Amino acid sequence: MLHFLLKRLATLVPTLFGVTLVAFGLIRLVPGDPVAIMMGERALDAQTHARLMHELGLDEPLWRQYLHYLGGLVHGDLGQSLVSHESVSHEFLALFPATAELALVALAVAIVIGMALGIAAALRRGSWLDQGVMGLATVGYSMPVFWWGLILIMTFSVGLGWTPVSGRVAVEYDIQRLTGFMLIDAALHPEPGAWWSALRHLLLPAAVLATANAAVIARMTRSSLLEVLREDYMRSARARGLSPTRVVLVHGLRNALIPVITVIGLRVGSLLAGAVLTETIFSWPGIGKWLIDAIARRDYPVVQAGILISACSFIVINLVVDLLYGVVNPRIRGSR
Repeated sequence: MLHFLLKRLATLVPTLFGVTLVAFGLIRLVPGDPVAIMMGERALDAQTHARLMHELGLDEPLWRQYLHYLGGLVHGDLGQSLVSHESVSHEFLALFPATAELALVALAVAIVIGMALGIAAALRRGSWLDQGVMGLATVGYSMPVFWWGLILIMTFSVGLGWTPVSGRVAVEYDIQRLTGFMLIDAALHPEPGAWWSALRHLLLPAAVLATANAAVIARMTRSSLLEVLREDYMRSARARGLSPTRVVLVHGLRNALIPVITVIGLRVGSLLAGAVLTETIFSWPGIGKWLIDAIARRDYPVVQAGILISACSFIVINLVVDLLYGVVNPRIRGSR
């Protein structure tokens, strides 16, 4: 296991170098002048434009800008926003808890619902329950996020008035930022209605994110469990008189978890990288909305940092998933 871990860590350096090169180059291929966008409707003469380009370091050759970027990364500096002039690291740390809270709640709901429906469909293969679950999973996975989010807003926020449209908590609650996780900070707030307000604001965006993820997990759980149920050792376990629950949950599900863990790991990476459309629709102040605003403003350091952080989250999650394989199935651990 240690040898496997060291080998995986050794591959991170060229991978991250490639990510920095792609992040640096792609944003500069997008048409638009960051100085002109930053100035907006104000008159911008050639002299002022040249001065601002020099102050921001955008008049230097691209290779030199890239070396400055790499030098900052080596020292843990993600750069400074061209628009807010704040440290990119500071902005990221301020916004990341919002994305993490939304992602974790959505993932928890997706795992519980997806695995429960997948197991039920596998045990009732060919029945109306199986067909219904797979039909719902297909619809849930193929449903556009922006459309589904707007449908929920029109139904539960505009029509029924049960949930707010945007934000993380009602404006009348002055929540002190302790952890950055609004559900925790609101629970520590002295006013009793603060936690309920934070939960109501979280429900719709979490439901939108959980829908597609639950659909994927349900389909993968059903498919993997069906393959395991056909194995000889499963028939032997039933022949020994073990209860159906023990046969499925202990012997079957544990061996069926490998592909399910892979899917969950990939979904975690994408969620932590920022659910761009969901955060934009619900004006959720997280990483996804931060990146969309930065791309529109051609804020190079923020976009570069966002792409790099997204790639790192996928790399770390994939490494954790590989290690979990050995925990779930000791035979895999012994083969490494």
